[in-house]
Amino acid sequence: MDPHLLRTFVTVVRTGSFSAAARELGYTQAAVSQQIASLENDLKVTLLHRRPVGATEAGARLLDHASPILLRLQAARSEIARLAATPRLRLRAGASPLAAVHIADPLAEARRAHPRLDATVRVLPRAGIAAAVATGELDIGLVDGAAAPSDPLRLDVPVTAVAIGERPLVVPLPFTHPLASRSGLDLHDLADALWVDVPDVVVPMASLRRATGRRDGFRTPLTCEGGDPGLLAALLAAGHGLAVVPAGVALHPGLVEVPVREPRIVHRTELLHLRTPGPATATFIDALP
Repeated sequence: MDPHLLRTFVTVVRTGSFSAAARELGYTQAAVSQQIASLENDLKVTLLHRRPVGATEAGARLLDHASPILLRLQAARSEIARLAATPRLRLRAGASPLAAVHIADPLAEARRAHPRLDATVRVLPRAGIAAAVATGELDIGLVDGAAAPSDPLRLDVPVTAVAIGERPLVVPLPFTHPLASRSGLDLHDLADALWVDVPDVVVPMASLRRATGRRDGFRTPLTCEGGDPGLLAALLAAGHGLAVVPAGVALHPGLVEVPVREPRIVHRTELLHLRTPGPATATFIDALP
């Protein structure tokens, strides 16, 4: 399959429109239609319903494969271009909000070892870190998430991942909550409670469902964007719902941290990088725990 045709197909499905895809890709609408027709002729199957625009069953299956394929192609191009280019003394580091605390010390070591280092640090959503490293947008990525003890995070990208820390998970509860005096909590028993979602600070609801084997539950009638642990703690103390967070994240005088006993999951932080790090990146990696 021609990757250019595949990229056009993904864009049409994402935008839900041939004309919108044409504007985004810089083609005419006729050219987009022709590319989709060429892809369908190649595969001998109809991939898109035209009115309204949407993926057929075959198109949906192709879409499952298309994004990882395009990401790997972009990652390969970026890595080859980086190897072929004249080496530059730079370090572009990115981290999810809860993983960002690990950047300061190794960055200081990298700057001491390379006084002319041009360094950039970005705090990004969890979902964007791995892809940014794979495509060469970042040299180093620090990402966090929930996993079984000693298990890696589920990152479907072609990067090297190394664990740099694990912390216990807790449910911060108001002191007046009926479960606040417990020595530990089983999340299976709390699946039908109301939860607060602060992306990139709490354990995602999808991770909780996966860990407990639930297809439903863990409803979040309140979502707060921005990744602010202080705001999350205030919301939990006010009784807006529950959340699973690493110990020590949602500190508040009105909350008590109750450990998660079941299922057995922990908060894990991983370092992500490509297989052939540059000198400043290698120094950063060596300075991590």
